[in-house]
Amino acid sequence: MPELPEVEVVRRGLDRWIVGRTIARVEVTHPRAVRRHAAGSADFTAVLVGSRVSGALRRGKYLWLPLTAPGADTPSDALLAHLGMSGQLLVQEPDAPREKHLHIRFTFTDGGRELRFVDQRTFGGMAVEHNAAQLPPSIAHIARDVLDPRFDDTAFHTALRRRDSELKRALLDQSLVSGIGNIYADEALWRSKLHGARSTATITRPQTALLLASVRAVMTDALAVGGTSFDSLYVNVNGESGYFSRSLDAYGREGEPCNRCATPIRRISFMNRSSYFCPNCQRSPRRPRPAVSV
Repeated sequence: MPELPEVEVVRRGLDRWIVGRTIARVEVTHPRAVRRHAAGSADFTAVLVGSRVSGALRRGKYLWLPLTAPGADTPSDALLAHLGMSGQLLVQEPDAPREKHLHIRFTFTDGGRELRFVDQRTFGGMAVEHNAAQLPPSIAHIARDVLDPRFDDTAFHTALRRRDSELKRALLDQSLVSGIGNIYADEALWRSKLHGARSTATITRPQTALLLASVRAVMTDALAVGGTSFDSLYVNVNGESGYFSRSLDAYGREGEPCNRCATPIRRISFMNRSSYFCPNCQRSPRRPRPAVSV
């Protein structure tokens, strides 16, 4: 599933190619792609036609495009998108061949490049939310991400200590910090030399600061090379893959030498997925000794 860097790369592409343009036509070819739009595909189309795309924003792994209605001066509604496991937002020339899994097609009044929502597994989707230009209500519960200037490091540390759960589980909790998925959690934990099974209740302020710095560094490095692509299901709006997978230190490297100490990277099962770490650099937390009855 795309994580923060991949979604941010797509947002930047939308900001470049789509913002400022007016929607002329919307074609929905698969009803599941708009299943989150309760009023149905006909209403989805009717609301969008004639609206001007006034921005491209993101909260965690969600994207939304604020919409200015015909005759209005400021945006009110928003086109919300979630890529799911395999969703792609592609900017294509009008005469480009139709993609096999094309579900929604947007054309614009200027006759230029189209916006296409393609989704092989149909887990993603789009919907219009009213009075949602600043922040769609359906995603208001999602926390800010570490690259957001308004992310509060101190509040995060306090919430982390109160959570009293495994550290990696907390990093994946989108209500605590958004945009971090399995890949970047493993990478940030490796960089900060912290084990994912560590109890959050034991994390010190310096360790939290190191962890957040590591998350930010991983995200920034991934953004610089377009995100992480392991297959063709994640691409940016121009159909290009990301290359951060060539720079991974932990994720997907089972049995390979740690880039810091040469100890073979280990893989364990975690929350129905794989988790990778260095057993030397990231020491497993000690289990508490059982109480001895007297």
